[in-house]
Amino acid sequence: MPKYSLITNFLGQTQDRFHTYNKQRTLDEKFAAVREIPGYTGVEVVYPYETKDPAELKKLLAKHSLEVSAINVNVKGEPEFVSGGLTSPKKEVREKAIRFLTEAKDFAAAVGVNRVTCCPLGDGFEFPFQTSYRTAWKHLCDAFGEAAAHRPDVIMHIEYKPKETRRHCFIGRAADALCLIREIGVTNLGVTIDYGHSVYAGEHPAEALSLLHYSGLPYYVHINDNDKSWDWDYFTGSHTLLEYVEFVYYMKEFGYDDYMTSDTHPTRWDLGRMFEINARLTEKVWKLLDRVGMDAIRALIDNEDYPTTWQFIEEKILGWT
Repeated sequence: MPKYSLITNFLGQTQDRFHTYNKQRTLDEKFAAVREIPGYTGVEVVYPYETKDPAELKKLLAKHSLEVSAINVNVKGEPEFVSGGLTSPKKEVREKAIRFLTEAKDFAAAVGVNRVTCCPLGDGFEFPFQTSYRTAWKHLCDAFGEAAAHRPDVIMHIEYKPKETRRHCFIGRAADALCLIREIGVTNLGVTIDYGHSVYAGEHPAEALSLLHYSGLPYYVHINDNDKSWDWDYFTGSHTLLEYVEFVYYMKEFGYDDYMTSDTHPTRWDLGRMFEINARLTEKVWKLLDRVGMDAIRALIDNEDYPTTWQFIEEKILGWT
C-alpha cells in the first residue's frame, strides 16, 4: 500500500490575497504536528526556505521518526524570479534558478533522499506576443537538462500546473512534461502528478497517470482536490470523488507503493483533520477496491455496454442498492 506524507510548508503560517492563516512554526514544531496526524510517516520539505542544513534536517527526522518523501525546490520566490526564473531572458537569473535546482539535489543527497520535485510556477506568460515560446522551451530544456546531469542518482521530478502564478504556465499538463523530458533525452528526470493540478488542467487524472506510467519515466504523486475552476488544494474526494476512486484504482493497478503526498491548504480548517482525511479516505478507497475485486473492475473496462458498468459502480463502489 502507498505511504503518506505531506508538504510541511502548509503546517505553518500561510496567506492568500486577503487573509493570513494559522501560526508560524519552526520545522521542529511542524514535524511534531505531523506525528499527531494518523497515517503519516513522511514529509516533503521546501528548499531553501524551510531548510538549508542537511545535518539539522536529519536530526529532526530522527527525533520525530519521519522520512523525507521529496525535497521541494522553490524557483519562484526570489525577487529576480517574478517574471520567470528558468525562462528569464536574463542569463544571470536563469543561472541562479538552475543553481537552486542543482543545490537542491546536493541537499537531497546529503539528507539521503533520491527525489527532488520542482513546480516552475513563475515560468509562463499572460498575453499574446509576450514571449518567444521556442526560446522559453529551450531555456527549460537547458535548465532541467543541466539539473539531470548533476547528481544523476537524484531524480528531478517536474511538477506541472496550467496556471498560477502565471496566467499560462509553460509546463501545464502531463503531456507537456513528457514532451520536455523526451526532448532533453534523458531517463533520470521524472514527473510529479498533482491530482488537483490535473483536474484543474482539464485532464482526467487517471488517464494522465496512465500516460506517465507507460512512459517508463519515474513519477511521484501529490493528492488533494478542487472544483476544476481553481487549484483550491482541498482534501481528497471533496469535489471529484469518483474520479479520485478511479485514480486510486490505477495507482493500485500499476503497483504504486511510494509516497502519496498531501498538497493540501487547510486555511480555515483544522490542520490535522484536513490532512488526516486524505490518508483516511484513500485507505478506505484502497480497501474498497480490494473488497470489490480488481479483476471485477478490469472485466468491466472497455465494455461497450457502459450502463452495466455504471450499475456496478452504483452498487459495488457507491453502495447504492
